[in-house]
Amino acid sequence: MDDTADTREMYSQYLTSRGFTVLTARDGAFGVDAARRHRPDVIVMDLAMPNVDGITATLQLKGDTETRRMPILILTGYPMQAIDQGALEAGADVFLTKPCLPEDLEQHVQRLMERAA
Repeated sequence: MDDTADTREMYSQYLTSRGFTVLTARDGAFGVDAARRHRPDVIVMDLAMPNVDGITATLQLKGDTETRRMPILILTGYPMQAIDQGALEAGADVFLTKPCLPEDLEQHVQRLMERAA
């Protein structure tokens, strides 16, 4: 989930090339809906998004019995905002700071998948 098309495309293309199946969403509202319908192994989301931000989306997903166990990785350009707004307290498993190398994102996604298995 990210409101910036270039960011979605870059990470999606990279992860797809590494063998992951990737679904994208342009904001938290679409992302929460997609997560409920498709049950992803890991959710990667931006913090600052229109309509439903990353903290609100995290709270919605972690508050739902069907999605609460899905690992969530916040990928943000605003690490202090993630801390101040309580990203980890809301239920995010980890947050990374943009710019983030695609390889680093892949490593964290892989770890979250292994931990959830």
